[in-house]
Formats: sequence, C-alpha cells, structure tokens
Amino acid sequence: MLRTPSLAFCVWLLAAVQASVSVPAYAQAAQVPDTLKQRIAACTSCHGEHGEGGHDGFNPRLAGKPERYLYQQMLDFRDGRREYPLMEYVLHPLSDAYMREIAHYFATQHVQYRQRHPPILTQALLDRGQQLVRKGDPSLRIPACQACHGKRLTGAQPDIPGLLGLPFSYISAQLESWRNGTRTARAPDCMRAIAVRLRPRDIPAVSAWFATQAVPHQDVPAPGDALRQRLPMKCGSVERP
Repeated sequence: MLRTPSLAFCVWLLAAVQASVSVPAYAQAAQVPDTLKQRIAACTSCHGEHGEGGHDGFNPRLAGKPERYLYQQMLDFRDGRREYPLMEYVLHPLSDAYMREIAHYFATQHVQYRQRHPPILTQALLDRGQQLVRKGDPSLRIPACQACHGKRLTGAQPDIPGLLGLPFSYISAQLESWRNGTRTARAPDCMRAIAVRLRPRDIPAVSAWFATQAVPHQDVPAPGDALRQRLPMKCGSVERP
C-alpha cells in the first residue's frame, strides 16, 4: 500500500534539491543601471557611442541631425513606414517620450566624421551625381538635392537631414528603398516621388558623389524657416507645425 509522504519529508526533499543546484555567477549580476547611456546601448552598438556612425560602411551617422527628424524616423520604424527588422524590433516597445529623449541625445552630439572610402566610379558617373545634387534634372522633374537639403547640404532645422558624411551603401540603399516602397514618409512623400523618377544609374552616381565630399567645419543644420518656405515641391514630412 502506497503511503502519502509526510510534510517533513517534502520539506527536506525540496531543501536538498535547492542545495544541489548551484546558481551561476552570471545569474546573480547586479541590477542594470538606469542611465541614458545604458538605455541607448542598443543604438550605440551600431551607430557609435555618440552617433558618429558605424564601422561597417552602412549604419549612418546620427550625431548632429535635427532632433525632430531623428524622432520622426524612429516613429516611422516603429509604426511601419520604414522597413528594417532590427530597427523595428528595437523601437517597437518604446514610448514617444522615450524616443524623444533618444533623439535629443543624438541631436546634441557633435563629433568628428569618420573617413569613408567610397567605390571608385567613372568621372562621367560622378559628374551626373553632381548635376543631380546641384542642379537636378528638369527633364525628369527632379529638383536639385540642395534645394531641400541646403546649399551646404548640411540639412535644416527642424526636419531636413544633412547628406554629407553618409556612407555610399547607406545612401544608395535608402534611395532604392524609396523606389520600391519599403521606406515611406507622411504624404505627400516627396522623396518617393523623386526616387521613382531616378534612372538606375542615377542612384550610384548621386550616392558616390555625396560619399566623396568633404564635410564642412560648420556641419550643423541651417535654420529652417527660410528654406521650408521655398521647397521645390510639397513634402509631408516637413509641413507640420
């Protein structure tokens, strides 16, 4: 006949099992500090400690970009307007307030640009890139890049990013993303309208031209009011109070 174990025996058995299981040291780690540096570790692991850009030639610089622009890009990743699984995963659980704090941190960082090594392309292709940046292409209804991003191409407050100092791979990937619809913005989506008008060779041309340019000493975004009033086309990402 089976007998029910006594309470004393059960207590002894539980104590014996617990004593036989050693807890590894890593499971007893100290509590993670609640600091901004710790909370943005997922960002800095790819984009650099101060947002200076990654070492892989793809992850872009965040330092010094307009704060509202950075915040809007995080919203776009979180809410499905931009598609990149890693960024979507990192940003999905974050609140608006948290993302604003992150945007403010990177917008206030001013660190030296990394030296880039763009691919070697023909002079004709680089000339085409310069044409698109400085003059656009009226026959394709493409305005000059500097018409929106500023004559110095360092962007403008509060929504327009600078384009200098970005890796060739990143710029070309973003233009392709706008062309195929995996990156979008608030309507009217001016960058998508421009990207779909570009010829296939125009993407490496303009990307390489940007990647070969020196970054001016004063690389901060220009005051935005005057530039916003004369944009060559309607753009939903900047037409907000």
